[in-house]
Amino acid sequence: MTNTIICRKIDAEEFERFAEHARNGNFQQSEGMRRLSNLRGRKTDQLGVYEDGILVSAVQIAYSHSRLGWTGSIWLGPIGSLEPRILKPLTDGIRRAARRRGAYMVEAWPPEVLQRHDSNGKPVGERNTSLIDGFTALGWRHGQLGTGYGEVVNRWDYVKDLTGIHDRDGLMRSFEPRMRTCIRKAGSMGVKVREIGVDELSVFADIERETADRRGFRVQGERYFRQFRKAFGDRAHFMLAEIDTDAFVSSAETAVESLEERIGKLERKAESHPSSKVARQLRELGSNRQAALRRLEQARSLAGAAPLIPVASSLFVEHPNEVVYLFSGSRGEYKSFYAPALIQLEAMDRFCLRTGVNRYNFYGITGVFDDSGDEGRGVLEFKQGFNGFVEELSGGFVLPVRPFRFLIHSVWAGSLWRRG
Repeated sequence: MTNTIICRKIDAEEFERFAEHARNGNFQQSEGMRRLSNLRGRKTDQLGVYEDGILVSAVQIAYSHSRLGWTGSIWLGPIGSLEPRILKPLTDGIRRAARRRGAYMVEAWPPEVLQRHDSNGKPVGERNTSLIDGFTALGWRHGQLGTGYGEVVNRWDYVKDLTGIHDRDGLMRSFEPRMRTCIRKAGSMGVKVREIGVDELSVFADIERETADRRGFRVQGERYFRQFRKAFGDRAHFMLAEIDTDAFVSSAETAVESLEERIGKLERKAESHPSSKVARQLRELGSNRQAALRRLEQARSLAGAAPLIPVASSLFVEHPNEVVYLFSGSRGEYKSFYAPALIQLEAMDRFCLRTGVNRYNFYGITGVFDDSGDEGRGVLEFKQGFNGFVEELSGGFVLPVRPFRFLIHSVWAGSLWRRG
């Protein structure tokens, strides 16, 4: 008996119900992203493939206008089943929908993993090229498999599995020792993390702008973040790390007092029972006291400037399948406070452990693990401190819809899309 498989347009509500429970569902293929696309002037379509009346695959296409006309984009989609018997009618449906919109091509970045790697980039298991084979067999052109940050969608993601971790202490123990040290230092220096609302997004945007200027990347801006919050609602979390200067002063004073008390005890011991060991301990504690006094001076100086000093910010997005660390920024002069590390702990605790979500997606890395001069080295080392793994995705595909205009685009853009 032959199965009946059809592809047709579906409404936003039906798409969202499916996307919420699809094994490869993600925030890029969601009602929130549809709203964000519309707020930013894009048109959208939702299509579904039904097998014997059951919705088994779906896709959301966002259309934007370029110099040569409309183009479609499928960010981290399609979702659901991508088996050949499903992908064929889905591809045909995408082509028909794009033609109705007047688009000359559709680009897609499926969420399927090509190769899993450990935290240091060593391949784990077999490379799965079936998705690439399936897409190219249907006329999709495949992009180059390389390294570097993606211009639209990342091809390399850093992920942490939280399965079996039930509380904050267990979460801390799962990190690398150096990251645990950074987080403890942040807490001892008065850094505190809180979620902010739309009324404080200007602070968030200011930190993002300062970071972009320092690192040379494109600014999203306050308007974009307001649109994002409006589109995703309570699933978007803007987190801000601040130095509570009074808490910093109090912590620094306590540290100095503790050291002075220990030094006093050792000095009395040295008077009655002098030894090289005690002398060495006194030198070490004396050095630590000098460092603690400098920190206290720094704390008092900051307290004189402001009670709260914003130093780092991050945007997180919730989906039933995962929590995504999407954007971040930090103020360079406060690097020694390790605020971004504390933000990560708070996000995993609040949005994963307390809600039962086991997948935490740090998102993009360059995929380069053996070059200390790589542009993404600092980002990689930061994320590696949380002890996760790497997913290498299958890359981007493009479906020519109007061949002549697509040819012009390919020549003009110098595109490297390959036939199957």
